[in-house]
Amino acid sequence: MSDLLINRLNAVHPLSDELTVHLRDNLVTRELLKKDYLLKRGQVCEYIYFVERGLLRCFYEKNDEQITSWFMKEEDVIIAVNSFFNQSPSEENIVALEHTLLHGIHFEQLQEIYSRFIEFNIVGRILTTRYYILSEERLYFMRRERARDRYLYLLGTQPDLLQRVPLKYIASYLGINLETLSRIRSDIKNS
Repeated sequence: MSDLLINRLNAVHPLSDELTVHLRDNLVTRELLKKDYLLKRGQVCEYIYFVERGLLRCFYEKNDEQITSWFMKEEDVIIAVNSFFNQSPSEENIVALEHTLLHGIHFEQLQEIYSRFIEFNIVGRILTTRYYILSEERLYFMRRERARDRYLYLLGTQPDLLQRVPLKYIASYLGINLETLSRIRSDIKNS
């Protein structure tokens, strides 16, 4: 169990010693190699994970094409939202783009923690609020009319992704084809 996760949770809201021990006893650690799937379409997302190290890509399939919806990296929390909260089959796939270390808790265990430890409800609410804000920012970001503006926004907010993620996935995330992305990058480099 990662001290990094406990420290991050404590930074959100102080955890009791009893809750800290309970988390240490019940969290599972999972390691993925590059290209390993954390979740495949049709599976139920049973765990919520904290990414200690590595990078994952969330995508769905449409007309035999993979559409990238999210990238999650160090210190992010990752789930297939609808699948996890409804305990229903996922429409998404989650795959490691790098060697990845995760710490997770099962859905049922999380419900027990919410019941037993009131302070964790505060942590959950704050993390959920942050997720909604990120989701809204992503929607706003994708509504930008020009592909160049979407690329510049990504460059300004998450420049490390451009070094770590294959360009075909960046293009999919931006809602453009690879040729358009290459042209945008070339134009920016030459200006």
